[in-house]
Amino acid sequence: MSNSYNKQLGDKGEEMAAVYLVQHGYTLLERNWRFKHWEVDIIAGKGNRLHFFEVKTRTSNRFGNPEESIGREKMNNLKNAAEQYQYLHPEWKYIQFNVLSINLHYNQPAEYFLIEDVYF
Repeated sequence: MSNSYNKQLGDKGEEMAAVYLVQHGYTLLERNWRFKHWEVDIIAGKGNRLHFFEVKTRTSNRFGNPEESIGREKMNNLKNAAEQYQYLHPEWKYIQFNVLSINLHYNQPAEYFLIEDVYF
């Protein structure tokens, strides 16, 4: 698959994730927030907690579920970006890391799998 296809799929997944999160009570604060070479797909607030989301989208399980493709380096990058964001926004005392996995299968509704409070 080409990089442009993967980018389109990733963009579609992030758009779907944004809608899903709003429907589940989150307030979107940032999308594709960057600091240096680190990026966070979605930053959202809910209650008194700041949530950092890594979004993964797939159209096939041939290479495993989307969430299985997130490695230690990606999570470390997410943590580093989150530390910087929290430094810039000290009003947020509590943070949480989440993964939102989206499976898109032809002629079927999208499947969402939210993994909350990921530790690494």
